[in-house]
Amino acid sequence: MTATESAVRQAKPRKRKRKWLRRLVILLILLAILAGGGWIAYQRLRAEYRVTYDGYTATRGTISNSLSYTGSMQLKDSKSYTAPASAKVREVYVAVGDEVKEGDKLVRLSTGETLTADFDGRINKVDVAKGDEVSPNASLVQLVDFNHMQVSFRIGESDISEVSVGQSCRVTVSSAGSVFQSEISSIDYASYSGNNVAYYNATVDVDTSGSGSVYPGMQASITIPQEEATDVVVLKLDAVSTSRDNTAFVYKQGEDGEMTQTPITVGVSNGNYVEVKEGVAEGETVYAIAKAEETLSGFAALMSQGFGSQQINMPSGMGSGRGNWGGGQPGSFPGGNSGSGGNGGNGSRRGN
Repeated sequence: MTATESAVRQAKPRKRKRKWLRRLVILLILLAILAGGGWIAYQRLRAEYRVTYDGYTATRGTISNSLSYTGSMQLKDSKSYTAPASAKVREVYVAVGDEVKEGDKLVRLSTGETLTADFDGRINKVDVAKGDEVSPNASLVQLVDFNHMQVSFRIGESDISEVSVGQSCRVTVSSAGSVFQSEISSIDYASYSGNNVAYYNATVDVDTSGSGSVYPGMQASITIPQEEATDVVVLKLDAVSTSRDNTAFVYKQGEDGEMTQTPITVGVSNGNYVEVKEGVAEGETVYAIAKAEETLSGFAALMSQGFGSQQINMPSGMGSGRGNWGGGQPGSFPGGNSGSGGNGGNGSRRGN
């Protein structure tokens, strides 16, 4: 055997050994990666979950919702009396602020014509005095009816099907501290305004007699009642959760301290409170998740603490007793009828 052949035979075992060592190192690296990934997954599975619950107590009361719009007060009857021809004023029978009845004398002219009131109202302006010479169409007297006014507002297309002529409504003039009960007088379905959303003009006639402080241009809110539930179990809307199939539920605490989901049936909602038809009794405390946190903990903590913990805040949101639960901003909810009221006249849906 030559020296070369002997060297080749000695090199082959060393080469196989190095190849085996490389494979061993690669295998160890793969095992380390798998072990690390498994440990991370295990840690996440064993993560600590801390859930905080807020408590709410159900009570009994009345809940309702409504459509609300804004507009401004306008005159229905107003007339300026003018001279039919050149003449001299023989007599002026009224002064500014006088209340007159239909047919009362206002002004007598040298032409022999005596102007009389066409309707009951108040003298708002007197532009002439006895003995004045007036030309044709000169202004003499203005008569205004402040006791029978109207308010106009716009109804958005999303609400127009819910509003009709003759429907009861409430008109509030906050600056005058006055509230009037009335009904929708007219709706113009043919004419509309707006680009992307259509609006339809509606009017409400308002008997303002007795107020004495409501004038044209004052801002007014028009409230049209919708659903109402009287003497029912009422719960703050924050206490109610909704599942993926859009059914409502609350959390109740068992004797062992654990929280369980309890389905409920809801009714009228005004965006802040909701009627509970089934599932919660008056005076009962239920819960809703306020916050859920996940914290990765070490092995020792896992062994001592287990899988999770919970914290419960005492009931909030509603007090005990009876009352009328008013709404804030609207929202949608299963079983209720709360939503966006059209933008007609800055309209919105709200609860009372």
